[in-house]
Amino acid sequence: MKRPTLRRKLLGWLAAYLALITLAVFGAANYVHEHAEHAVWRSLLNTELDSILAHMRVDPEYHWQDSDTLSFFGGGASRPLPESLAELKPGLHDGALLEGRKSAAMVRDTSDFGRVVLVLDITDFAELEHFATRWAMFAGFALVLVTLLMAWVGMNRLVRPLSALAQDIGALQPELRGQKVAVSPSGSAELEIIAGALNDYLRRNEHFVERERMFISTASHELRTPIAVIGGATELALEQAELPVKARQQLQRIRNTTAGVEQLIQLLLVLARDPAKLAAMSELVALDQLLPEIVEDHRYLASGKELELTLQQLDECRVLAPLGVVQAAIGNLLRNAIENSDRGVICLAVSPRAVITLEDPGHGMSPEEVAQVYARMAKGERNIRSGIGLDLIARLCDHLGWKLDIQSQPERGTRVTLDMSSSLPA
Repeated sequence: MKRPTLRRKLLGWLAAYLALITLAVFGAANYVHEHAEHAVWRSLLNTELDSILAHMRVDPEYHWQDSDTLSFFGGGASRPLPESLAELKPGLHDGALLEGRKSAAMVRDTSDFGRVVLVLDITDFAELEHFATRWAMFAGFALVLVTLLMAWVGMNRLVRPLSALAQDIGALQPELRGQKVAVSPSGSAELEIIAGALNDYLRRNEHFVERERMFISTASHELRTPIAVIGGATELALEQAELPVKARQQLQRIRNTTAGVEQLIQLLLVLARDPAKLAAMSELVALDQLLPEIVEDHRYLASGKELELTLQQLDECRVLAPLGVVQAAIGNLLRNAIENSDRGVICLAVSPRAVITLEDPGHGMSPEEVAQVYARMAKGERNIRSGIGLDLIARLCDHLGWKLDIQSQPERGTRVTLDMSSSLPA
């Protein structure tokens, strides 16, 4: 689910706030208006009704003359008291009281004149009141719209530098050097602090990565010479015919170990290089021809175990990648499968889409253990059970855009899939 933007959140809260404030103001205004209106009608009608009754008490022949807006009922008036008014309780009443017109009526029970009612026609006033209310509501609605529009414009000016900074951060590429983010002149001081802290982090991280890359590259190159000397001396020693059997076995073990260290050094060199610069080292590698060679080179690891190494499917497939890296990647996976298996069959296969599958009958791992292996590989941690091979292959896959998948179950072995389709030639 996509999260709402900061601008939308602020506008939403502001709209809700304005709606609540508008309702509160209109509600309070209506309450005050109703009470003030009733107070005016009560004062006006009571004053006029007192005057009429006073005249009637002084002059028994006094007759009230109705006007356009005031009508008097009861107390000997010529107009009889309508039924709608006779049912009202003493006090002030308003509404459609007389002939369907909006009226305010003051009802009073007297001892000498009985029930008297003075009615004020307020229809014109009610229409004016409705007109003013409609315009007040329109003005309030317009005020809310104008406020939201001005807030939207202001927030655009305030949030635009933050959005630009977020886009610049999202566009950062880990493989590029010398990257930094900048704040536009309209940005706030807080954005300057954020950008400064991020640029400082990028600079320190770049220095750290460069130091690590230089260390790996230098160490790998320095190790190459002694490893080459050891390998050459071992090959010369193995050429001696009179060499004892036990000494030959130990020399062969040294040769195999030396070859493994050379592969490890090559992997470290690849990890130390920029992925964009690996194209110069790449060549077309026929996986269907390379897999049998890798299996034969590692068959000695299965000696002393009831293990059989088989090639199930060898579809013709070529990838564009460094040959040594491909050999080391597949070899490490095969070595890990042999070391974690005691008996059974280890099967290898390659598809036309450069997907290599390796199944072993080893001890297997639970889903939780597989998840822990992925977590350790992501953190760069090592574990005896997963071996250094999986750690390196995981980093290598992330470096070259390959995909490594591990499916394992206790007592059912492990299925490892290495997807190298990103290295298929165009």
